[in-house]
Amino acid sequence: MKSFFYICIGLLLVSCTSNTIYKKPENLIPKDSMIALLTDMYIASSAKNQKNKFLEREKNYMILVYEKYKIDTTRFDISNTYYTSQVDEYTEILKKVKSNIDSLELFYRELKKAQDSIKGKDKILKDSVLNNKELLKAPEELIERDYKELEKVN
Repeated sequence: MKSFFYICIGLLLVSCTSNTIYKKPENLIPKDSMIALLTDMYIASSAKNQKNKFLEREKNYMILVYEKYKIDTTRFDISNTYYTSQVDEYTEILKKVKSNIDSLELFYRELKKAQDSIKGKDKILKDSVLNNKELLKAPEELIERDYKELEKVN
């Protein structure tokens, strides 16, 4: 009985070896292209439920990402499978993708802040013009008033 138990444990340990390392495919997407592709894919997948500028919801932005990089889903799947079998390399790729997304988020936050600041300054300027009644008078009235004040001084 003990020998049967040891044989089962031995078979279990042997069968648990990792055989998920694939050969490098011929049409592998280069690492830097894969980083850019995954960045765009994550953005596209998160934008799926957002309305576009025409207030419509696109059903699938992934098609646009594949067209941008001129690849098909099969090539992506083969490359992604290969990179996921290389755990350390794939972890590095995902860290760079996260860094890209974070930097894009920071860039667009700063851009929005700048646009909001400009809109706020325009509103303040508009309000100050509307509140200053003298600026709303006709230019002839202002010139005439200034001319009369000049005559009083002289």
